[in-house]
Amino acid sequence: MDILDENGNVIPKSSEESKRIVAGVLAILLGPFGVHKFILGYTNQGIILLAITIVTCGIGAAITSIIGLIEGVVYLTKSDEEFVYTYQTNKKEWF
Repeated sequence: MDILDENGNVIPKSSEESKRIVAGVLAILLGPFGVHKFILGYTNQGIILLAITIVTCGIGAAITSIIGLIEGVVYLTKSDEEFVYTYQTNKKEWF
């Protein structure tokens, strides 16, 4: 059975290993520090999340933790194939 993306296109099979579980759990637990972004190779986005948390002395962590929670849930609800296609192959940076 083929897996379809949000536009109805068939997602090709990939031999690349999914980082879905690791990124999802780290996004939920350490979202304000952007660790999940670094795991996926999105260095600039990880630095943005980390900088917001540090520059605001932790006050911005309220916002970045919500972003991490949302991204973690999104990551964990996708299938491995869909996750690899969306976040590792096509490099969708946010949500």
